[in-house]
Amino acid sequence: MRRPLPPQTRSADAAFQARYAWRPPILVDADASLPRLGCLFAMVIHKADRIKAGSAASSAAGRQELADLAARALALRQHQPREAIVLAEEVLVGCGRTGFAQERSVAERALGLAHKEMNDLVAAERHLRRAVAAGRRSGSPQILAMAQMSLGYVLAAAGRTAAAYHAVSAALPQLSGAEAGQALMQRGVVQHFRGRYAEAAVDYGAAIDVARREGDRLVEARARNNRAVLPIGDHVLSGEADLERAAELFGELGLDLAAADCRWNVGHLAARCGDLARALEIFADTERQYRRLDVPRPGLLLDRFELLAAVPLIGEAAAMAEFAVAELHHRGLDSDLAEALLARARAELLAGDPQRAAGSAAAAYRRFRRQHRPVWYAFARHIELRARFAQGTRTPAQLRALSDSAATLASAGLTGLALTAWHEAATVAFAVNRPSQARTLLALAARHRRGGLAAERAQGWHAQARLHRLDGDDRAAMSTLQRGLSVLDEYRVTLGTSELRARSSAHGQELAREGLELAIATGAPARVLAWAERWRASTLRIQPVSPSTDPELTAALARLRVAARDAEDVALAGGSQLAAMLRQQSALEANVRDLARRSQGAGTGDGTPVCVPDIAAITAQLGPAVLVELLSHGDRIWAVLVRDGRASLHDLCALPAVLKHQGRIRFALRRLVTLGASAGASAALEHSAGLVDADLFGPIRRRLGDLPLVIVPGQALYALPWAALPSCVGRPVTIAPSAATWLAATQRSAPGGRPVLVAGPRLPDALSEVAALAALWPEATALVGEQATVDTVTAALSGARLAHIATHGTFRADNPLFSTLELADGPLFAYELERLSTAPGCVIASACESGRAEATLGDELMGFVSALLASGTRTLVAALLPVPADRTVALMTELHRRLRAGTPAAPALAEAQQVLRATGDPVDLATAAAFVCLGAG
Repeated sequence: MRRPLPPQTRSADAAFQARYAWRPPILVDADASLPRLGCLFAMVIHKADRIKAGSAASSAAGRQELADLAARALALRQHQPREAIVLAEEVLVGCGRTGFAQERSVAERALGLAHKEMNDLVAAERHLRRAVAAGRRSGSPQILAMAQMSLGYVLAAAGRTAAAYHAVSAALPQLSGAEAGQALMQRGVVQHFRGRYAEAAVDYGAAIDVARREGDRLVEARARNNRAVLPIGDHVLSGEADLERAAELFGELGLDLAAADCRWNVGHLAARCGDLARALEIFADTERQYRRLDVPRPGLLLDRFELLAAVPLIGEAAAMAEFAVAELHHRGLDSDLAEALLARARAELLAGDPQRAAGSAAAAYRRFRRQHRPVWYAFARHIELRARFAQGTRTPAQLRALSDSAATLASAGLTGLALTAWHEAATVAFAVNRPSQARTLLALAARHRRGGLAAERAQGWHAQARLHRLDGDDRAAMSTLQRGLSVLDEYRVTLGTSELRARSSAHGQELAREGLELAIATGAPARVLAWAERWRASTLRIQPVSPSTDPELTAALARLRVAARDAEDVALAGGSQLAAMLRQQSALEANVRDLARRSQGAGTGDGTPVCVPDIAAITAQLGPAVLVELLSHGDRIWAVLVRDGRASLHDLCALPAVLKHQGRIRFALRRLVTLGASAGASAALEHSAGLVDADLFGPIRRRLGDLPLVIVPGQALYALPWAALPSCVGRPVTIAPSAATWLAATQRSAPGGRPVLVAGPRLPDALSEVAALAALWPEATALVGEQATVDTVTAALSGARLAHIATHGTFRADNPLFSTLELADGPLFAYELERLSTAPGCVIASACESGRAEATLGDELMGFVSALLASGTRTLVAALLPVPADRTVALMTELHRRLRAGTPAAPALAEAQQVLRATGDPVDLATAAAFVCLGAG
């Protein structure tokens, strides 16, 4: 049985406590006595046939057969629920319309519990009420009590916890021995549903003691399973030992489904403790077991949601929450449905839609109130208050509500949620001019900075930093914020994929933002640069873990490649099966994502974060160039400029205006490239590029001179075609995700393997492009036509000092790691570039949008750019926009001619772009402007 578990007291990262904490693991009810599994099902059916034929309708032997078969149906209800339903219905036929009340009660109970196992709560309650009625007629207090106990379980699952508690409590005094153990365990389940975890722990412990004394392995296993997932005290720490023993007992009894539920709960505990890779692996294995057993577990959709929200993978989490709401509503699982509504509210809050989040949280709150689940409705109220906070509400009434919410959550042991509430209540207290109350709230949060898991410590350090700011000690505040970010760094290196690392950067945003604000207030350029770098592109600052060699992932990528190629062929041919093929491709992509996310990170050595560079280290590598690090603070763009060993800080311009004209520049370039020369597009390009250039470079133009530039644009301006700006025309410009990644790339030794030239299919100009380049690089490995398969290309790329890839490219904004380069046997996915044993030194990708990347929170990049730079590529030349094939061939030839002569990539690209611009053709100008040099330059 599944049980809505409240927020856990263990979490993994800065938001894990507030997000993962609320997923219900699988609980089991106090079923029946031990099943006699030695009796073959065929024998059972044979006896049922005799009863149905009326051969033993009224004899004592016949009644005993009814009793035996009813007991066996009860025993089969979890092991084989469908068979249990068939058998119990045969028993009811044998009972006739009247009489045999005791046997009828047991059979109805078996039917009810089997229907619950199949998630049909309406039928389950109907049959169990009949079981209670028959139990009263039977004159047996024991039979009545057992029926009441099971009815209580189903009522709890339906969210009617008060009625459930009444039913189980009424049953308990009538039972003794092993059956008393079952009832104690069942009352623990109801208390668990109600959020009364201390009382549930007492009942589970008592049930285990009785079960061990009576030799009732089934009840012991069930009580251990349920106690393992209690979110209080040592149960979180000792839960896996309980689950291992429970699974062992279930296995001895032949209860495969119950053993699978225990295994799922092990994954649940792993997720609560922050081991996402292990949790994903366990969930995937257990889902296969459920499919093999052919038993639905729709409520487990919410476990998936919790993992996705914890990273956070916001789009996937929102889709999973919506699906869970629809599925659980369809099945009538009201208890899980309330949790799904709450999950949807949290997803909406994560996605930046506080208005909808408040509505969904209020709907969940009402359901939890009706279900008498106080801890859960406290959580729903907490999310509703957070949504109002995000909408800008700052009132004394809101302060009281947030403070009360924090106290309720803290008293329930839900530390992570309470920490969030304390922080937001303190912000409101400042807004309504109650600084002393703000100090009290922050002090409560700061107590958690030295104990607990990463989430609690990071939020505790943040609270302590805010207290230092109240005292006017900004230096101590910055040092304290660094401590909080270091806690999160320790967690992130345990993640084995760049995707999870990039997405998890969102958790450090508040600390990094506050540190940057303090640094800017000091006016010290070096300090501002250090804080701008502290959380910028931090995934690329973490040294990559060893490439995955998982054969299952390799096979999954191969299957996906075939499916993607077949779907594209059908699309080009206009086939009617495209929709079905795209659904299959989507399912295969989900499988690849899950497999990739299971990769384990490293705790030490490999995977250690790279230190933030100082001015001296940057100067040593800059030479005559100038580094310009742009950063957004509020609605302004600031810059730290480093030249000749000195750093300066500049307030440049308003961010919204630059973003508006960035979009216009991209539109004008795309218009010129795709539709040809246009006076209007050229004029728009010139106008917008001039305005952006004046905003970004006007205040610092004197210090730039005509020197080469290294620009760290940050998330907001990554997509800007820099070569279109007047100040960048003809100048070597290198774009870097961060100063730290630029510095690391410049210090990285280039591999010495042979150059590689690749031409993809359906691109005639690619063949002439590679032929022209092969004349410049006679020692290169040229892969064209059928030779350019994924396996041969990736093998050749590994360790190559230079690689040129001329193919069709597709950027996937929904999941950048599924961006593709088209090769002879199908697409090469960005995922696969992360798996190269040795990254190529310099990569030139002439594919459309090959340089495009998704910029996430934390100024992280995702796509081909991040995959190559993270795996060790020093320099990447790529296009931010679509480019025309014929003009690109000319640009690439000029670029390689200079590379062959020993010119570094950034000046070689600048010179090649000037050659193309010299034609005066607007399309040539747009083609040249579309390319950027990334990495070391």
